[in-house]
Amino acid sequence: MRAHLFNILLATTILAGCAGNPLVPPENPAVAKSMREARGKAKTPEEQAALYLRAAADAAPKIGVGHDRGATRDTYNTAVAELAVLLRTADKGRLWNRPLTLGTGPNAYRLVYQPGNTHGLWAPGYFTSLVLAKDVETKSVKRRDIQSGIGGALVGIRKQTPLEPFSPKVGVTAPVTATLEFRGKNAVIALRDPSEEPKARIGGGTARPLNADFSAPLAYYPSVNETIVGLMAALRGGEYMGQTGLYMLQPYDSDRIPLIFVHGLISTARMWRNVVNEIEMDPTLRGRFQCWVFNYPTGNPVAYSALRFREELVKQEKLHGFPHGFVLVGHSMGGIVSRMQATTVDRPAWRREVGGPVEETLMNTPDDSVIHRSLVFSANPNLRRTIFICTPHRGSELATGGLGGFAMRLIALPATLSGTLKSTFGNSMALVTGSAKQMPNSVISLSPKNPTLKVVDKSPMRAPYHSIIGDRGKGDTPNSSDGVVAYWSSHLDGAQSEKIVPGPHGSCELPETITELQRILHQHLQTAGR
Repeated sequence: MRAHLFNILLATTILAGCAGNPLVPPENPAVAKSMREARGKAKTPEEQAALYLRAAADAAPKIGVGHDRGATRDTYNTAVAELAVLLRTADKGRLWNRPLTLGTGPNAYRLVYQPGNTHGLWAPGYFTSLVLAKDVETKSVKRRDIQSGIGGALVGIRKQTPLEPFSPKVGVTAPVTATLEFRGKNAVIALRDPSEEPKARIGGGTARPLNADFSAPLAYYPSVNETIVGLMAALRGGEYMGQTGLYMLQPYDSDRIPLIFVHGLISTARMWRNVVNEIEMDPTLRGRFQCWVFNYPTGNPVAYSALRFREELVKQEKLHGFPHGFVLVGHSMGGIVSRMQATTVDRPAWRREVGGPVEETLMNTPDDSVIHRSLVFSANPNLRRTIFICTPHRGSELATGGLGGFAMRLIALPATLSGTLKSTFGNSMALVTGSAKQMPNSVISLSPKNPTLKVVDKSPMRAPYHSIIGDRGKGDTPNSSDGVVAYWSSHLDGAQSEKIVPGPHGSCELPETITELQRILHQHLQTAGR
């Protein structure tokens, strides 16, 4: 009777397991031991590397076999990731990117590195450092973009001395997936680009998704109090002029379209972190666009900031070119800075909209002067599309109110720029600012009375453009406002599309805004045949 009851219980247990809850075997003791010893502090880097290699070698053939539900794969991924970081960092990189014999006797392997190519493999020597993606603090990113699969998820950092053109101070980052393939007694380590090739064949067989963390490279860039930094950069721009520039958020890839984000008043380029992260949640967009930012102190006149942006774009064109053009996304005043890349303004345009004195002043100003280059310019022929978010194309009434007037008095322009403006226009400053009493800082630039806005607004744009406009959820367009910019200022008749989103002036991260950005970018790929 007892034997019969035991058989019934055993059968019931087995059937329950077959119904969707199979018994998971315990972790392989040998693999677990290798991992524990590899992390031991008393061993040399070569001994640690041999143990990581042994753990990966034991785990690799068992991935996905039998009742394994990911535990073996996770062990393999961890061993490969920690091995790569160990080799890259130990003894100042002495062990990295050269053949090594690791282990002894039957456990010895010859470790070699897979060369890089243009189809999803990073050259071993490209990154100056590697960090574990799981160790990157990601509080600044609202949603973590992770792909489950095989391989060790890393963040690759390239920081050269001196810094390469368009590199942030901390270096340029990228998602990296490290893999190990065992070919007899050879172990081949590869650094893969999961944004270029999201799948790979590891050890033969069918291609499998790569383990990757696409948010960690964005989160690696340091977080600051954006409000304070943005405010100080606006009020004391001279102290932040050295930070003005175009910056890559990912290593340059000639096959991807630069998608350049331009921030607005009292803000910094860091404001785009979550927008970039959300856009890259879409694998197609992640693989076709590469994200850049233009950073600038926002207290300066908008025409001067647009000039600095133009200069940065020229540098990029000379260095790499724009094989597929580029796309701009500008928020608030950053939209005006972006629009001044899409528009041609000549001296006759100033005469038509403002009058002869400005044209006369410009004719007497050297063509290579800061003033002339700020007010007379041509549309960038490489610009393919512009997306405006809450942009005051015709100014904002807040710039002329009490708060705007107070802000005008607080902003201090860089001394060299202030001196140049005074020597050029003297008592005729109102011709280009609309105010005879104030220097042309960013707040005056946003006044509806500012002649510069009128001249730019009457000048056609050379590439398609789109508008995303906030209305604070009231739904009363065309009488709406985002709380800072009224619809009459943000609306453009010639826009290919206009999306009203239920949010305030800072609507960049709204789900409706993200969805619209993704839609427009997909449209751009279709139009460009990409």
